[in-house]
Amino acid sequence: MTTISGEFSVGMTGRDGEAESPAIGRMLLDKHYRGELQAHGAGQMLATHGAAAGSAAYVALETVTGTLQGREGSFALVHRGLMARGTPSLEIGVVPDSGTGALAGLAGRMTIRVEGHQHFYDFEFTLPDA
Repeated sequence: MTTISGEFSVGMTGRDGEAESPAIGRMLLDKHYRGELQAHGAGQMLATHGAAAGSAAYVALETVTGTLQGREGSFALVHRGLMARGTPSLEIGVVPDSGTGALAGLAGRMTIRVEGHQHFYDFEFTLPDA
């Protein structure tokens, strides 16, 4: 298992008018990863909130295209985030068998840290030998 860390920027464009329910917001994701993962992430996110303050949830699918430690290809991530009265829980995993090119066979999970207004990722993964 290899672990890398780096920064990323994220842009979100609201698409609320297209959701089937007014309680569900839909956003387009535009991410740029830096560090040993030099890549662009594009995806879609659905989010909703609970009746209690600080309670919410989101799910997202994201395609990441670029290089991981010099290996070029793409892979998909699935996100599942919950906030229970201000207590966060987030799971981000590589979709099995989604790796292409030199990233075929990629498996792993990612965590996200936000410090101030800066976003960071920690990516723990395995890749078959080249």
